[in-house]
Amino acid sequence: MTPRLWGALIVLCGALFLDGLDVSMVGVALPSIQHDLGLSNGSLQWIVSGYVLGYGGLLLLGGRTADLLGRRRIFLWAIGVFAAASLLGGLVDDPALLIGTRFVKGVAAAFTAPAGLSIITTTFHEGPARNRALSVYTACGASGFSMGLILGGLLTEAGWRWTFLLPAPVAVLILLAGLRLIPRERAPHRGGRGYDLAGAATSTAALLLLVYAVVQAPAAGWLSARTLGSLALVAALVAAFVAIERRVAHPLLRLGILRSARLRGANLSALAVTGAYIGFQFIATLYIQNVLSWSPLEMALGLLPGGLVVAFGGPRVGGLVNRFGTARVAAAGFVAFLAAYLIFLRIDGEPHYPTVILPTMLLIGAGFALTFAALNIQATDGVGDEEQGLASGLVQTAFQIGGAIGLAGVTAILASDAPTPGRVPGSFHSALALVTGVALVGLLVSVAGLARGHGRHRRGLAPAAGPGARRGER
Repeated sequence: MTPRLWGALIVLCGALFLDGLDVSMVGVALPSIQHDLGLSNGSLQWIVSGYVLGYGGLLLLGGRTADLLGRRRIFLWAIGVFAAASLLGGLVDDPALLIGTRFVKGVAAAFTAPAGLSIITTTFHEGPARNRALSVYTACGASGFSMGLILGGLLTEAGWRWTFLLPAPVAVLILLAGLRLIPRERAPHRGGRGYDLAGAATSTAALLLLVYAVVQAPAAGWLSARTLGSLALVAALVAAFVAIERRVAHPLLRLGILRSARLRGANLSALAVTGAYIGFQFIATLYIQNVLSWSPLEMALGLLPGGLVVAFGGPRVGGLVNRFGTARVAAAGFVAFLAAYLIFLRIDGEPHYPTVILPTMLLIGAGFALTFAALNIQATDGVGDEEQGLASGLVQTAFQIGGAIGLAGVTAILASDAPTPGRVPGSFHSALALVTGVALVGLLVSVAGLARGHGRHRRGLAPAAGPGARRGER
């Protein structure tokens, strides 16, 4: 690669690193925010869920917008919005405004993530070159999440507001570097025919309402009229969206893309990865800081080994995918996740760091390194350049929706039993059992992919890749 191409990849990696950094820094600060603002567990989850609502609700639209309006343009505009929302979030005092800035940041990330991923997949040729670039890219995202634990611990010691303020100057630097280094692309020219406004409205409304209904369900009740009514409306919106996409000349989501078993498997696995992990992170943060009484910095240092596994192991996953295929690598990642959650089920009022917390984090680091790269590669292989933003948006949507559902389930279990120093509520083990079950489902999905033969390709390519195969998918 040329130095300029390396520079563009570094900028795109920096944006994904920032997304992960922001989420984990705020995660570490949650107990401090809860103490200062007097929030319940149900209210506290909105600091996380507000971001997930904007991110998961608009990812599909963000990916398709990048395809239609230009990936570079969308990426740079969204980074600018992310910087502004970060600054505002660090200055507001009202909890509702704080959650509002998190929502806006989620919306911005819903445009930067698929745009950045599709810039990579349209720049690097499918196969080993793209696999290498994507393994570096996804490793940076996971590393940002891991390193955010350390920075979050340091900044929270000085004041939790700093965890909201730090991303602002970082985003500005990424914006300036992107203006210089991301290559300009040929301007898309589709005219009004390329904009499926009805599809965009119904899909975005369905996704936003789904995430909202799921995160509200623990407080409202899963069988309450509000929750069931919201889910029924989601089903109606999805039905309307499908009907629209079947009829319009230029659909937001070409339904034929969903015929790919690899793409479907990648999205189901992505749901399971974050469905388990985001819930686990919420449990682990409350356990370490509220039960073990560790400071944010002590917690960050205790979790650091998992981040190091991701940082050093993630960039090497591309070689594993080239050799073993995405399904085998993803299955290995889920085995690591499953083992980690089973170990963490042994928690009690004592830390047991060498035998419980440390092995848990090392295995989670391995799980992240293996699954994130493999699933992003699997989701975009065999997809034409004109739909890379769509495929990227689909898998990123799955990651975010999975996190929202997992967090809502865990919050519902924990809602009635607050942790105290030296005592682990029984609800923690019930919530961890849910997390472990979700990871098991992800493993079964990966094993099903192996059974179909998708994991046997030795070079990490889609078995049906190529122009003829793409026509068949249509």
